[in-house]
Amino acid sequence: MKIDGKPYRSIWREPSGEVRIIDQRWLPHELRIVPLATRQDFADAIRDMWVRGAPLIGATAAYGVAVQMAADPSDASLRETWEVLHETRPTAINLKWALDEMTRVLQPLPPEARAEAAYRRAAEICDEDVEINRQIGLHGLEIIREIAKKKGGGRVNVLTHCNAGWPATVDWGTATSPIYHAVEDGIDVHVFVDETRPRNQGAQLTSWELNSHGVSHDLIVDNAGGHMMQHGEVDLVIVGTDRTTARGDVCNKIGTYLKALAAKANGVPFYVALPSPTIDWTVSDGIREIPIEERGGEEVTHVQGRDAGGNIVSVQISPDGTPARNPAFDVTPAELVTGLITERGVCKADAAAMAAMFPDLAKG
Repeated sequence: MKIDGKPYRSIWREPSGEVRIIDQRWLPHELRIVPLATRQDFADAIRDMWVRGAPLIGATAAYGVAVQMAADPSDASLRETWEVLHETRPTAINLKWALDEMTRVLQPLPPEARAEAAYRRAAEICDEDVEINRQIGLHGLEIIREIAKKKGGGRVNVLTHCNAGWPATVDWGTATSPIYHAVEDGIDVHVFVDETRPRNQGAQLTSWELNSHGVSHDLIVDNAGGHMMQHGEVDLVIVGTDRTTARGDVCNKIGTYLKALAAKANGVPFYVALPSPTIDWTVSDGIREIPIEERGGEEVTHVQGRDAGGNIVSVQISPDGTPARNPAFDVTPAELVTGLITERGVCKADAAAMAAMFPDLAKG
């Protein structure tokens, strides 16, 4: 996608071999591009959310393995890298998927062949993510087209939560990909962007990318979504996912569950943009089986923004001594999900439909 007319991916490898990312901690106020040169750099980038979003976390981990293989291609190094990177973010299944995939490719090879193979597979994982997200956009476009047709060409209002846009992936995004395709198709689309406390990824990232790409949008507080649905201002909800179970339970940014409940109560379609690598076929009951990452309380007690002098600062919003809980994700049960928008088409959020859509993956 584009920033000021220039196309970017969220992670890429320079001709010199250096791996670079957009450090998302400073968006939307400052675009910082930084290199990741060591395994620890990659671990820090994932854990401390220089990068975030399940697909991008997986792609970053893949390049982290490649960089480490260039430094030390031994079996011990490969095993240790899996452990070091895996422990950074326990909820997003793409992280484990990417590390397992890199291990599968590299383990049979002699050490001297691993670095080149690792960089090649990491680049492929990135390209595959871009194509998956493009296909999700094309299938989601049909849903938006149908709503636009029913409204006689009137504006289609989409509500999002968190950031499942291109900064959460390598390119296109998941939940935003149908929106971008609809805009390119000439459909009048407007997006209501949840601010998404506590890290404000909607306010800081989704608004930024939609604004950069010229997509009509309004930023709203998280608690406004139900009210807007009650008054007919939302035609559909599209969110992303960090892990989805084999029966269609969806784990996503905290607050997603409440949006699904409001959508169900008001007859608003609730769709999940679902890249197949985010399906965990080993898990059925998302509420009981998916580990929910609990992050530091300072994300709740403090907010980051730009002051009147243009400086990016963090300010405390709670009293001294008040403790904070910060579960980063919640689980939306499958029965609240209207459909899953995948790279192979749209299916119901249930075990039979998902297995039919992905028979080659489900059998594993």
